[in-house]
Amino acid sequence: MTTKKVERRIKIKYRIRKNVYGTAERPRMSVFRSNKQIYVQVINDVEGKTLVAASSLGLEAMPKIQQAEKVGELIAAKALEAGVKAVVFDRNGYLYHGRVKSLADAARKGGLNF
Repeated sequence: MTTKKVERRIKIKYRIRKNVYGTAERPRMSVFRSNKQIYVQVINDVEGKTLVAASSLGLEAMPKIQQAEKVGELIAAKALEAGVKAVVFDRNGYLYHGRVKSLADAARKGGLNF
């Protein structure tokens, strides 16, 4: 059973995904936020492959905003190592606020362009 909040996020997600599409030159950086963790993937939608991924698993000792910043730095480092410099940001229906915003800002500081 889904709640109204989840249904609303899914509607927003579909509205975003109509326009956001990852290619080999500019893959999609997708964020998933659960109550305890935050996950991020860099995806090439043409091939349907995940290029790099990072999560906050193992970082439970720090506050969630700091976890998101660490994950942003980590995904930026992994993406640059894999040869990805520019991405399209997919907030996955979440508001660009709080953990999602801090992850994106940290990824930008890490060297990703979006």
